[in-house]
Amino acid sequence: MTATPSVTRTSISSVNPYTNEVIREFPAMTEEELDRAVETAHDAFQSWRWLAAAERAAVVRMAGELLVERKDEFARTITLEMGKRIGESYDEVDLVADILRYYGQHGPGMLTDRTVPVDEGSAVVANRPLGPLLGIMPWNYPLYQVARFAAPNLVAGNTILLKHASNCPQSAILLERLFRDAGAPEGVYTNLLVPAAGIGRVIDNRLIQGVSLTGSDRAGERTAERAGRNIEKTVLELGGSDPFIVLDGKDFDRTVEAAVVGRMSNMGQSCVSAKRMIIVGDLFVEFVERLRDRFAEFAPGDPLDPATTLAPLSSEKAAENLAAQVRDTVSQGATLVIGGGRPDRPGAFMDATILVDVRPGMRAYDEELFGPVAVVYQVADEDEAVALANDNPYGLGGAVFCRDLDRARRVAERLDTGMVWINHPTSSRPELPFGGIKCSGYGRELSDLGIQEFLNKKLIRSFETTSAIGFSHG
Repeated sequence: MTATPSVTRTSISSVNPYTNEVIREFPAMTEEELDRAVETAHDAFQSWRWLAAAERAAVVRMAGELLVERKDEFARTITLEMGKRIGESYDEVDLVADILRYYGQHGPGMLTDRTVPVDEGSAVVANRPLGPLLGIMPWNYPLYQVARFAAPNLVAGNTILLKHASNCPQSAILLERLFRDAGAPEGVYTNLLVPAAGIGRVIDNRLIQGVSLTGSDRAGERTAERAGRNIEKTVLELGGSDPFIVLDGKDFDRTVEAAVVGRMSNMGQSCVSAKRMIIVGDLFVEFVERLRDRFAEFAPGDPLDPATTLAPLSSEKAAENLAAQVRDTVSQGATLVIGGGRPDRPGAFMDATILVDVRPGMRAYDEELFGPVAVVYQVADEDEAVALANDNPYGLGGAVFCRDLDRARRVAERLDTGMVWINHPTSSRPELPFGGIKCSGYGRELSDLGIQEFLNKKLIRSFETTSAIGFSHG
């Protein structure tokens, strides 16, 4: 008798970037399990969609309350899996709780049908859910990236299939449990433990009605192309190389501190990090000196220790790639002000680094630097600042610092980005739309705009009689 062949599974590993040791391994889902997960989400949608929006919102709101109760477990898991400093992990948990409560409270009101004035009868544009949605999320904010996609869409009546980054399986599992414990029925929120190479099968499933991806522009290109072949709506939040423009020297201490926060939060692993600091006029020399002094204070340590200032990057590969970008840029003629290497110790660490004299054609000019590396430019005036800021394939966020708010707003208006913050590093709040243009993607998350992306704007046109039948166009 011929033996039945066993099913070969790949595994998903949770690795602590502070030690580079494997914490846990999880078996990846088989193709059959993926298919069943999509079918279950489709079946769950048939009832979830018809619940009152207030009932769906109550589940999301409860998830926010449970998250607060479990914040220690979530924060520690984030830090262990991707290396974030523990204080920043707690900050992320707090922001996610705010997002869940925001849509739990305000989401139903954002779904109100809209009446369109017409000469005869009535016309209503009804906001209706599309169906099962696939979210493909990155590792840099293991909770926040998921929440800003899942919270509005669950309130809207869609069901969620979530493919998290492969180095965050424990965070992904905790999130699935959170929504289940908050009252989400089976299939309403489903975690997919699958490598990136296997997610195409889900995109190709015709039960999927939309795909949202946060990640690199290369991942966005591949995902949008595949989803397009299946006529699936997409939202893409991709890379960024945000400008941080300093127009005057007023409140200079605060401006420098904002630059440090804007670049070093999450160890620079943020799409809206202040990656390109553009300084007008003779402020440049003092700005670089002060920034160097502050960067010199960052010392590597255990990210679970609240006193640690320099945490590891998300992985050894990430640290090596960033170090190579810096080495290549210096070899091309850029000047290294501080840092540039990796501490002589275990873990995925990279020194806090400042580069100047970076020109077009260099890697640090043309590529996104995802880590604690600041590139500082000197320009003559605000026109040159705007030209340099816009000379980039990305268009996510940006920041302008100037005491003269009218001048700051004029410069902000000229930036080719989806967001601009004035006198504050680019940030995020539940009530504010988040998203970019150009190679930074399209669509918006958060605010009332975020809940509108995956809705069927369904027209219902009514007449009291059939006496006014006319020719149809379409």
